[in-house]
Amino acid sequence: MALTPKRVAFFDVDNTLMRGSSLFFLSKGMYQRGFFTKKDISNFVMANLRYRLSGVENKEEIAKIQGAACEFFRGHDAAVIEKMGIEVYDEYVSPALWQGTIEIANNHLDQDEEVWLVTATPKDLADLIAKRLGFTGALGTVAEVKDGVYTGKLIGQLLHGPNKAIAVRLLAEEQGIDLENSYAYSDSHHDIPLLEAVGNPRAINPDTLLQIHAINAHWPIYDFRRMRVLKRIAAPVLGRVVKLGTLLSPRSWRRSSRSG
Repeated sequence: MALTPKRVAFFDVDNTLMRGSSLFFLSKGMYQRGFFTKKDISNFVMANLRYRLSGVENKEEIAKIQGAACEFFRGHDAAVIEKMGIEVYDEYVSPALWQGTIEIANNHLDQDEEVWLVTATPKDLADLIAKRLGFTGALGTVAEVKDGVYTGKLIGQLLHGPNKAIAVRLLAEEQGIDLENSYAYSDSHHDIPLLEAVGNPRAINPDTLLQIHAINAHWPIYDFRRMRVLKRIAAPVLGRVVKLGTLLSPRSWRRSSRSG
């Protein structure tokens, strides 16, 4: 008897599931614990920044990011990094989660649909985030470990851009996933190949190029950043309105009339 193909929801991590960069949070934790100096971290930060500002799929820039990320972990004990990852999750990642995205993911779980993270973040950290949130699993960039130590090399390529779509298709073949009936969520135009790999693409907190693409393709868009800004603006205004309403209420007016 053939198994019914599974429907899965795939989520990008940085700025989709959480505010900011998970790898940046990990590097911050490593820096604070004396793993390296500011100079050591600058190569990765600058490579990542140049890539984000360029907004194009430049193989040379991606190679620089990949090389900087590899150097990031080279020579460090994998067990120590894993333990520190738990601390980084509790300290930085958990408070930065977009609750709107978490609700969407949990709705999929409630419907007995699997939820997978798909991210350029190191797979060890992606696995930790998925486990903490009760998700099914994670696809991430795989760093090579020998004798319990990171070698500074990757197994395969950086899981970024088109590579995410390739990884999702391989997972679908291995686990009997119906991609046509599955979902994918991301904030970045770099993930358009991932979004187009499924039948139900969704944009969350989209950058400008993804927003334009999503509008033209009639993809649903969720923007939790806008909601957060509106709440920040509306809360003080609403407070003043309520206070003014209290002062102008008939009961307050009658009370002031009697005292006069």
